[in-house]
Amino acid sequence: MGGSTRNPGALQGDNASGQSPYQRLSRRMRDISGDRGVLKDVIREGAGELVTPDASVLVKYSGYLEHMDKPFDSNCFRKTPRLMKLGEDITLWGMELGLLSMRRGELARFLFKPAYAYGTLGCPPLIPPNTTVLFEIELLDFLDSAESDKFCALSAEQQDQFPLQKVLKVAATEREFGNYLFRQSRFYDAKVRYKRALLLLHRRSAPPEEQHLVEAAKLLVLLNLSFTYLKLERPATALRYGEQALIIDRKNAKALFRCGQACLIMTEYQKARDFLVRAQKEQPFNHDINNELKKLASYYRDYTDKEKEMCHRMFAAYDNGSTVGEN
Repeated sequence: MGGSTRNPGALQGDNASGQSPYQRLSRRMRDISGDRGVLKDVIREGAGELVTPDASVLVKYSGYLEHMDKPFDSNCFRKTPRLMKLGEDITLWGMELGLLSMRRGELARFLFKPAYAYGTLGCPPLIPPNTTVLFEIELLDFLDSAESDKFCALSAEQQDQFPLQKVLKVAATEREFGNYLFRQSRFYDAKVRYKRALLLLHRRSAPPEEQHLVEAAKLLVLLNLSFTYLKLERPATALRYGEQALIIDRKNAKALFRCGQACLIMTEYQKARDFLVRAQKEQPFNHDINNELKKLASYYRDYTDKEKEMCHRMFAAYDNGSTVGEN
């Protein structure tokens, strides 16, 4: 984890005081629990709002025992950390309190006393009884779904009582959750989140001067849905959402590209070409669009070659049959 000490568990220092490394470290750490049960030292400042109580967090962490170089627990080896919900997936009370004190991008070191970590029994065989542990935590991102979940549970009439900005915020949260799930290749779950966002936006009527905000939010969700259905190998549905996006923005290169991809999968080559040429017109130097056009040309050549071969065989069979009949 960037900015961390090399061996946080085995801190170096003068032993003349007779104190342990964690005791010396604690002297310069901030008390965030009120009883010095959870102490914090910021290594790199974050930005934005603090983590909210019911948030789902994306973190990298490593836990260390005193005098040990290697962590007893870490998720830093994962390419993409798992999204974890406070109060459900995070079991250490100290870690939850620590995360509630953090902002996006922050890297911090924490000491958790036994009452905030593994208690009087520890966690054999790794954690001895009554053990203070050190955790280094990097908060990559967090998403607060509590507000979104409560809002989505309301009836359409109740939702209409809230201002438009509230609806847009909830829809954006749903889309962010979908984006995270998509990056995890959990395409079915991502699709569910995107559809929740789209339903909220479809339900909401806005005054003419604010309608562009709703349309802009819809466009992002429709593009996400089109891509997700391509991943789910359902090109017809991907095409439908792509075409809905084009109703909002007929020159949107990404929507044109998704529609072209869907048509290519369905072997509707002329439609695929029409969409992709329009996309290329909007973004002439887009590598993905140009590659898809090359793929289309290759597929179409193979298709026409097979058509010619099939016709040749049909006529050859017909000619042979006629000759036999005449004899």
